[in-house]
Amino acid sequence: MVKIRLQRVGKKKAPFYHIVVADSKSPRDGKIIEQIGTYDPMTKPSTIVLDNEKVATWMKNGAQPTQTVKALIAKATK
Repeated sequence: MVKIRLQRVGKKKAPFYHIVVADSKSPRDGKIIEQIGTYDPMTKPSTIVLDNEKVATWMKNGAQPTQTVKALIAKATK
């Protein structure tokens, strides 16, 4: 099963996330299929950058977003 989820990068106490498409069996920071955006929770307000075309394509092809990514997609499309 393919999931759209967060991949943590950045330093300790300074998180930064890539929004990626990955196999659900791969580890959180392991092998990915494609990077489709970024999320920076440290800025005020938090910064979300998404490639909406890629998100729509992957979801149409059956990729399931995690709850957190689903909330970020909803927040970014407002």
